[in-house]
Amino acid sequence: MTIHRTILAAAFALASTGAAHADELQPLQARSINLGEMAGVAYYIVERDGFRLVAILAQGVTGTPVRFETVLAPGQSVVLSTPRDEGVVGNAIEISRRDDQVLVHEPTVTN
Repeated sequence: MTIHRTILAAAFALASTGAAHADELQPLQARSINLGEMAGVAYYIVERDGFRLVAILAQGVTGTPVRFETVLAPGQSVVLSTPRDEGVVGNAIEISRRDDQVLVHEPTVTN
């Protein structure tokens, strides 16, 4: 097996069986989101009623941007995802609020 095939096999194994990973997002700190053909950024603003999460996504460089907003209270979360063909796992990202933290979680891919 060549070194390229070994690296590819190891990367696939880690992607399909590795532990889920969550990154903390800071207020007004934009974070890249990649949902396959859709990509963009997400950030949040601290408001009186909760944490206002804003996600802006577009398909490619020339796609029309879509803006999504929601206010997260402690313990709430939102999932952004793109569909795939039947039998194929789509891309997803979960953004959740735990007390005064906002976490970005990319679920582990499983089939």
